[in-house]
Amino acid sequence: MCYCYILYSESLDKYYIGHSCEDLQERLRKHLSNHKGFTAKTKNWIIIYYEKFDSKNNAYKREREIKAWKSKLKIQKLINSSDQIEHPDL
Repeated sequence: MCYCYILYSESLDKYYIGHSCEDLQERLRKHLSNHKGFTAKTKNWIIIYYEKFDSKNNAYKREREIKAWKSKLKIQKLINSSDQIEHPDL
């Protein structure tokens, strides 16, 4: 199982969109660990939304689609519309 997920940091008031085939809690732990990158700026990221996919390729496609929106309001609307969405292989 693979995921497209959205993290949120209250202190930054920012979203992070990613994809992974790891367990989401393990992936979050890595985001919260000491590393370089966007999520290293703060340690208060939480998973607020995810979608399940049968393939890494489809999870990545969805990540790119959401990132292409470049709209915080559209991302918030997606988050508010559902707790999670499952997608079969496309």
